[in-house]
Amino acid sequence: MRTLSLSFGVSLPTAHHRESQLMSKRPIWFIVLAAVALLWNLAGLAAVVGDLQLSATDIEALPPSQQAFYHARPVWSVFASLLAVVGGVLGCVGLLLRKRWALIVLYASLLGIVVQDAGLILVSRVAGPMETVPIVLQSSVFVLGIGLVLLARLALRRTWLT
Repeated sequence: MRTLSLSFGVSLPTAHHRESQLMSKRPIWFIVLAAVALLWNLAGLAAVVGDLQLSATDIEALPPSQQAFYHARPVWSVFASLLAVVGGVLGCVGLLLRKRWALIVLYASLLGIVVQDAGLILVSRVAGPMETVPIVLQSSVFVLGIGLVLLARLALRRTWLT
């Protein structure tokens, strides 16, 4: 801690010290939540990368309904999925590192989720109705994306991010 000493024995904190005191200490729940969200997004990233690595033979081995989804899926929806998970991973890392840019990256991730959802809706009109599990999973992804943006906004307001 830097202090400014006056000749009569009183020490006053410098501007640097006051700035560091203004940046609030993050509560443990925030760190745990950001870490769990990072793990969730890393799992999503692994799923998207695995999906991109499926060969034609792998797709042919899927049930006919899933094959129809793969063939009807627009390329922009795949890029949106990548934006969603990469943005989620980087945004969570930013939260853990106390970086302001985490909010912007998490907004980009949420945009990717919305575009990806639009692609799923479009595909379901072409390939037929989706099964329940993907709908529930994608709904969870959307809710968590909104939650991460709200968490980052809270962290910014409470000066947990610099």
